[in-house]
Amino acid sequence: MRREYAYLAIFAAVLILLRASTFIVDETQQAIITQFGEPRGEPITESGLHFKLPFVQKINYFEKRFLEWDGEADEMPTRDKRFLAVDTYARWRIADPLKFFQRLRDERGGRSRLGGILDGETRNAIAQHNLIEIVRSSNREDAEVSEESEEETSVLKKITKGRNDITRLILEAASPKVKDFGIDLIDVQFKRINYVEEVQKDVFARMIAERKRVAARYRSEGEGEAARIGGEQERELQRIQSEAYRSAQEIRGEADGKATQIYAAAYNRDPSFYAFTKSMETYEKGVDSQTTLVLTTKADLLKYLVRLE
Repeated sequence: MRREYAYLAIFAAVLILLRASTFIVDETQQAIITQFGEPRGEPITESGLHFKLPFVQKINYFEKRFLEWDGEADEMPTRDKRFLAVDTYARWRIADPLKFFQRLRDERGGRSRLGGILDGETRNAIAQHNLIEIVRSSNREDAEVSEESEEETSVLKKITKGRNDITRLILEAASPKVKDFGIDLIDVQFKRINYVEEVQKDVFARMIAERKRVAARYRSEGEGEAARIGGEQERELQRIQSEAYRSAQEIRGEADGKATQIYAAAYNRDPSFYAFTKSMETYEKGVDSQTTLVLTTKADLLKYLVRLE
């Protein structure tokens, strides 16, 4: 019975020793072996089962995947003395676990150090560029800026560098500094850029004024074009009316000529009948119940009304 207990004790001791001598590195991890706080050997970057001295050596795991750094929004002055609240974020990874452990110990220390470097480089980049270059990424093709004061057109004037170029400058400046800590900086971007309250109203007012100026110019050009089209339409209408009037007059003249010929032919055939019919038409058109005529008995108009005795 005692022998069985002894075997169980030996088996348990072997199991504990084996467990204390092995460790597993996941595919997403890399590790550093330390002995009494000091690194031993090369960093372990391959996944699988590994061995160490039991009880005296400790395993420090580090993430192999990309890590996130999310900074706090901070007020920064631009080259043209405008204050912005800039919120920055970055992607990074632990490229050299041994150097990272020796200089920073853990991810918390890495984020802290990375934040200090990125904050300084972001401030430098913001201070070297005007507000318009920071808040825009490219020139807008529809924004035509007149040669007015720079204060009025600073929102829309053309830029040589935009937001993407500035973040690239920050990345290029910060990468060599963080590399000394075993860090690879993958990307840096502005998450949010806000105007501080003192500047916001002024900037928005200038943007609205500029948009109104551009709108007024387009409206003026549209009104001018409408006036030109209206003038052309009026000239075309007058031309059509003039040609129509001329054609109508020609037709009327031809009709009057033909009517005159017919009247002349009728008059030549029977002048007295023609005189009689014309007189009857005159009576019908010129005399009604409201008309009073005062004529002499010798008037030609009465010769058909006077009864012959």
